[in-house]
Amino acid sequence: MQSVASAIRTALLTGQPRAKCFAARDVARRWRRRELAPVFDTPMPDEPARPDRPELLPPNRMPKRGKFGSERGRIALWHSLAHIEFVAIDLALDMAGRFGAEMGEEFTSDFLSVAADEAMHFALLARKLERLGSHYGALPAHGGLWQAAHETRHDVAARLAVVPMVLEARGLDVTPATLERVAGAGDRHGARILARILDDEINHVRFGTKHFLRISEHVGESPETLWKSLVRAHFRGAIKPPFNDSARLAAGLSRGFYADIAH
Repeated sequence: MQSVASAIRTALLTGQPRAKCFAARDVARRWRRRELAPVFDTPMPDEPARPDRPELLPPNRMPKRGKFGSERGRIALWHSLAHIEFVAIDLALDMAGRFGAEMGEEFTSDFLSVAADEAMHFALLARKLERLGSHYGALPAHGGLWQAAHETRHDVAARLAVVPMVLEARGLDVTPATLERVAGAGDRHGARILARILDDEINHVRFGTKHFLRISEHVGESPETLWKSLVRAHFRGAIKPPFNDSARLAAGLSRGFYADIAH
């Protein structure tokens, strides 16, 4: 029987977007059916495979999206969202494969389910781009999204603090405004996609928070204090309002975590 770590590594090293989506969902399905051994005998790659396009640029070289009301602006928005979800597939796979041995089978199950969700989100967004006459890879994309994973590769608590509890939690803050703008423009199809993503992302942040709380209990430290120290040490950006407090609370993130370190 193939080990789960081997299957995850194969998915991470799959670069073509459609194939990566299939690989991520296949790993999650096989794990759920107990067709993969709960063995972590294969190291995760330092970098996942990427397609030749999009061109990855540093944040300060990313072109302006343009106004949402224009065709160019709409395509740029959906392309940006698709890229975020594409990288999120690898973030979830790496979380499960890199830390599953120390964190256990429930942790592995949670983050493989996240990987499958992110693959589904990417597929929806890629089809949305095609409906607009474009495709994923047609525009440059943010090249720094993997950086947080790389910098926390030796510490599961730091990874949980930064990726689900900062980066994905930020999605809970900004997605409702984007959804409202898309719906206001009469794009009901796009609004349904964003509503589905928002619902799923609450669960993803909840998974991260749940396992972070278990770590903090194990080390005997306040979750809020531990989280703040790890964010200050490992997150280069700023925690910025406005916050979607209701969605964050539904995901287990009370204001006690983030209010007093927000900029």
